[in-house]
Amino acid sequence: MSKAKIDLKRMNEIIEKTIVTIESGRQEIFEIAEDARKECERIENELVKINHKISSTIFEVDKLEREEKRTKAKLMMVSKDFNKYCEEDIRLAYEDANNIRIKHILKRREEKDLADKRTELELSFKKTFEIVKRAEKLVSHVGVAMDFLKGNLSDIYETIGDMNKKQLLGIKIIEAQEEERMRVSREIHDGPAQSMVNVVLKAELCEKLLSIDTNQSRTELQNLKDIVRTSLKDIRKIIYDLRPMSLDDLGLVPTIERYIDSFIEETGINVELMVINKQHDIDSIIEIACFRIIQEALNNILKHSNAQDVLIKIEQTLDKLCIVIKDNGIGFDMKNNKSKTGESGFGLIGMKERAELLNGKLDIISSIGEGTRIILTIPLERKDGLYE
Repeated sequence: MSKAKIDLKRMNEIIEKTIVTIESGRQEIFEIAEDARKECERIENELVKINHKISSTIFEVDKLEREEKRTKAKLMMVSKDFNKYCEEDIRLAYEDANNIRIKHILKRREEKDLADKRTELELSFKKTFEIVKRAEKLVSHVGVAMDFLKGNLSDIYETIGDMNKKQLLGIKIIEAQEEERMRVSREIHDGPAQSMVNVVLKAELCEKLLSIDTNQSRTELQNLKDIVRTSLKDIRKIIYDLRPMSLDDLGLVPTIERYIDSFIEETGINVELMVINKQHDIDSIIEIACFRIIQEALNNILKHSNAQDVLIKIEQTLDKLCIVIKDNGIGFDMKNNKSKTGESGFGLIGMKERAELLNGKLDIISSIGEGTRIILTIPLERKDGLYE
């Protein structure tokens, strides 16, 4: 038996044992994630119940407060008019006022205890949800490893010394898909899902108020409409972030123009777009990558730069696309790759990876107080079928 075959057999044994170990670890992580997710659901249900109790308690507190004012006014009236009311009337009025006052105090204490419990549950939910996110991320990374290890072992052996770009691209695509799924899941959970809980609570409150306080019920209905509008806006944003439909219909430049108009309206930051020498259509994969890089760059400018003016220049030639994004913000130290706010440049890393996946290059030039310039260059000629 040749040495190559012996090595391959030994490597297959090692990989098979590794698969078993990773599978076992993945199952344990998955169980932790499931337990944490169930705990999140339990806490969410508890929060719905406690919010309902708080709404009812607030309603009762307001009612007792009005009742206390009424009994106090009656006590004062009885105490002042000795000719009309006897001592027994004064005593009864006092007892009535005192009983209402005690009930009011106890109900306010109950309201405070419920609010404290809600805060405690919200903190517990936040910690548990962090565990879920970390566990899901680990499961995702382990799943990527399993997908590759469970493939043809002889192919792994043949390529282990020189991993080609397609394999690296495959890993990155799987990781990107899992990260995108988790991002969308978190956005739906934190946005529309929470809004729907508020809609249910507001609807129940309006239902109670309709027969008690018409004006207050109108106010609550208006709040309910605002919540629904916000939820609809969040859902549209999630859909847009998944893939702007205008990329397919209009192309890269019109989509960027629309996004810039929305960005200026929301942030007040002046953004100028300059397009030079647009010649022909661009591959859809390149378009979405360029759009995401510009989107991430503008988000970074909004969060970290304190810039007031931004220039985006797009220049297209026969063989490449060049995009320059320049701002007049505070800049950051390139050596430490941190802004003055102390935030790490993870967004910049993601932008570089997007460019590299398309055989492109992304250069970042910045210094404290001098603003930031991002230069993206992507070849328009396909190489090795990497993005066919």
